[in-house]
Amino acid sequence: MVSFCASHSLHSLWSCRLWRIPLNIAVKMVTPENLSGDTGGRREPLRSDQDASATAVDMDTAIVLLGAGVTAITHPLLYVKLLIQIGHEPLTPTVGTTMFGRKVLYLPGFFSYAQHIVRVDGKMGLFRGLSPRIMSSAISTMVRSKVKQAIPAEQAEHVSNRDDLKTSLRKVMKETSHEMVIQCLSRIATHPFHVISVRCMAQFVGREVKYRGLFSTITKIFNDEGVGGFFVGVVPHVLGEVIFLWCCNLLAHFINTYAVDDNFSQAPAVRSYTKFVMGIAVSVLTYPFMLVADLMAVNNCGLVAGLPPNSPIFKSWVHCWAHLSHEGHLFRGSSFFYRRVPVTGMALTEE
Repeated sequence: MVSFCASHSLHSLWSCRLWRIPLNIAVKMVTPENLSGDTGGRREPLRSDQDASATAVDMDTAIVLLGAGVTAITHPLLYVKLLIQIGHEPLTPTVGTTMFGRKVLYLPGFFSYAQHIVRVDGKMGLFRGLSPRIMSSAISTMVRSKVKQAIPAEQAEHVSNRDDLKTSLRKVMKETSHEMVIQCLSRIATHPFHVISVRCMAQFVGREVKYRGLFSTITKIFNDEGVGGFFVGVVPHVLGEVIFLWCCNLLAHFINTYAVDDNFSQAPAVRSYTKFVMGIAVSVLTYPFMLVADLMAVNNCGLVAGLPPNSPIFKSWVHCWAHLSHEGHLFRGSSFFYRRVPVTGMALTEE
């Protein structure tokens, strides 16, 4: 589970923008009120407003570029993860032993899987489906920026050590609700590009070329499935992120309130890392929602990866969840290393 926590936590933290807290504080520091100051009763609102607007635009541009870079660097990781999620195992398992000496079959790890992709498609094959993900990242940044302008962050109260328990909990719930609205709108706006990216990557299984360029893929999906084709799997995806957000924030709040003593000298440092640690823990619990969303994006779309015998045809995401639960595959793809073959598929003989 360690490898899953690293990758999925990165994805979850990127989605929830927890790492952008310092940037948000910086934006707040360059608001018109702070820039204009108190100069003997004289204010220059036009100039300060223009400066703040230019700073916000520069900040969003920097975030878009940074997001594109992170997306490109991590794409091979998520590509391999997607192929494992949809159940594509092209390499033969190897025999290994546990620390207790019992023989088990291990499926190939990330590096072996990535080398297989390179042998089939070349090094550029590791970046199949990258352009829709970069587009999704850019749109997500713009949507979040516009929503924050419509619902200013200044209206959200921040928790202080001077607050009593009831007041602090109310503030956490208000902040989480504010972030939930932003996250849901961002996810809905970018989900079509997620579907496109997933289908482009899933073509590796059947070697299809049904989905090629970004615009031709948009036209193809619209003609074949209508608008609904762009939003298959959006419900479990949104549910997973909402549950992640609420659990992460509330658990971090309760731990900081009841478990961290104010008399402890390192209390501020511990509190600053609580949400990050909770994000890793909660991401494990919400992983099945992400898995179901990815499978629904491919299911019955005309690709080999989403059709029998590789995959059943699911009537809904609930049906998909029930099937995975019955097969014991709700966490398929959650690990990149030391992946054991399911017990039902093991057939080892003693040497």
